[in-house]
Amino acid sequence: MKRSSKSELAKARIREGTLVARSAFMASKRRSSTAKAGRKKAKRTRKTGSRKYGAKASKKVERSMHEMKRGTLRSGRSGKKVTSRKQAIAIGLSEARRAGGKVPSKASRKKSSKRTTHTRRAA
Repeated sequence: MKRSSKSELAKARIREGTLVARSAFMASKRRSSTAKAGRKKAKRTRKTGSRKYGAKASKKVERSMHEMKRGTLRSGRSGKKVTSRKQAIAIGLSEARRAGGKVPSKASRKKSSKRTTHTRRAA
């Protein structure tokens, strides 16, 4: 079997149309990336110098995470062992709120309209 050189392979691909299609694809990618570079991104603005969470919140969350990892953190109402990382953080933030630390208020829930239960009439 005869070994082909790179130029012969390239010529064969051009005949097939694969190389042409690939170069057109790469050119379109270059155009889209340069178009993106020209656009300015909108920066998110946030007040400088103000922290969202205070030091007390950080300490409380750190303590609750430590307790969860040791297996001593329990949930308030049921007293079950906490295994979820998110739940441990929520407990720490809740304790910080009660202690008066700087913690953003909880996200408000959407109020759903109460559904009335319909009783069946005797037929």
